[in-house]
Amino acid sequence: MDSATVKAYFETENTVAHYADAAACVGLWVSEEKLFTRVFAREASILELGCGVGRIAIGLHELGYCNVLATDYSRAMIERTRHLAKLLEYAIPTQVADATRLQFEDAIFEGAIFGFNGLMQIPEAAQREQALREIHRVLRPGAWFTFTTHDRERSPHQEFWRAEQIRWAEGKQAPELECLGDRAELTGEGVHFMHVPTVQEMQALLAQVGFELEVSVMRSELADEPPEVEAFADDCRFWVVCKPE
Repeated sequence: MDSATVKAYFETENTVAHYADAAACVGLWVSEEKLFTRVFAREASILELGCGVGRIAIGLHELGYCNVLATDYSRAMIERTRHLAKLLEYAIPTQVADATRLQFEDAIFEGAIFGFNGLMQIPEAAQREQALREIHRVLRPGAWFTFTTHDRERSPHQEFWRAEQIRWAEGKQAPELECLGDRAELTGEGVHFMHVPTVQEMQALLAQVGFELEVSVMRSELADEPPEVEAFADDCRFWVVCKPE
């Protein structure tokens, strides 16, 4: 699965509108607020990756976080984020940025967030690892990074994953997929890609990059979410990791 195909999905008007609705109507999840306010100081310089239309950045701004840089590799998403922030009269800095090639100095941010499984929507394992290495590079020693993934072993679609494992073992997997855990769903807006990892897979990758794992917990174990959140997003796993001192 090539990155241009994946990116095209996030440039369509309907996809951008879906994320804009989430920013306006869903807002910060209870679990996100609980986690972010515990991990990040309100004055900390925070890099948000895959911001969509600013759902998290706007929520943090309303909680008093004044130094969050909202970035996304989709220019259409960033343009809509800027429009929404202007309507709200919120001073939220934004930037088009590719997580695999960050144009920032080393050790410049005091925290980072990659919400709503955005890291797992990067195709190719090597590219996801590169994004993690870039995030690690731009964080100061001792800084926290939080992100979410699905959890293949906790997925409600176990029958699908058992069948998928058999397909991979027999070499009958979809040719556009790179590894077990990849999903590419054809929608009216294009191809929606997602990698669904196991806990063991993510633990190994984080250790390989150099992050220290602090917390790994399912959203449903962290907080009871309102119906709007449950309708917007399936249960996911939160990861809190640290760049060692």
